[in-house]
Amino acid sequence: MEPALFVELVDCFKDRYSVSLICQCMGVPRATYYRWRRKDFTKTELEKQVLAICQQLKFRVGHRTVKGLLKNEGIKVDRKTVQKIMRKYNSQCRVKPKQAQKMKGESHLVVPNLLEQQFKADAPNQKWVTDITYLPFGERMLYLSTILDLYNNEVIAYKISDTQNAQLVLDTLALACRKRNTAGTTLHSDQGAQYTSRAFQVATKENGIITSMSRKGNCFDNAVIESFHSSLKSEEFATLERVSLTNAIVQQKVEDYMYYYNYIRPFQKLNCHSPIEYRTMAA
Repeated sequence: MEPALFVELVDCFKDRYSVSLICQCMGVPRATYYRWRRKDFTKTELEKQVLAICQQLKFRVGHRTVKGLLKNEGIKVDRKTVQKIMRKYNSQCRVKPKQAQKMKGESHLVVPNLLEQQFKADAPNQKWVTDITYLPFGERMLYLSTILDLYNNEVIAYKISDTQNAQLVLDTLALACRKRNTAGTTLHSDQGAQYTSRAFQVATKENGIITSMSRKGNCFDNAVIESFHSSLKSEEFATLERVSLTNAIVQQKVEDYMYYYNYIRPFQKLNCHSPIEYRTMAA
């Protein structure tokens, strides 16, 4: 029982029922009620600021990120204090399910693995990663193809389709190439049939892109975009597992999340700036 809510409940009904009866019905000792009543449940200014950040970002960030955002605003506070406040008001971020164990990949490669899990880039358009994920939330299965820039984790291009074929990744690639200078860019993917297709390999070469592929069956070679797709599902759809959605709503929710991710979501590795904010500041 939340102490502040119980005190408020007693205040609402104490004119009609005795305090002892209310406490007995709710299973709260009478002495505990009076102890709670003496407490001050007014939120401090810091608690209000922490909760405002959590609500603004839809409870999608952890206490370290909240601490970093407060620091950007000139507020110095200990990480554990922020964590304590978030626990007190049940404002922790949603946690993504973790892999039980690391999968062992095979040595056979379709094209060389040039990335080799080196996910850091010194400038935009040096290293891109791409993948396709399932969106099983609507009337029928949808597929999301995404290209991410490892410099600032920015979503450069994405496409949604009800067919998982080479055209889906070609459309995503074409959109990314219209936005960026791709000469010398390394584009990393898994060994899916869409990426090993002749049409995709030709399209990348025509745009001056060097392709790289994960080891077969090893998702950790493409961990950044795997994590991104997992975040999209857990943060945008986790609370809607039993809700019936149309495909149009699913697509709109993906679009909303992409905007939030690029323009609003703060990242610790980007000094608590959003991807586009970080790239703009660096430029």
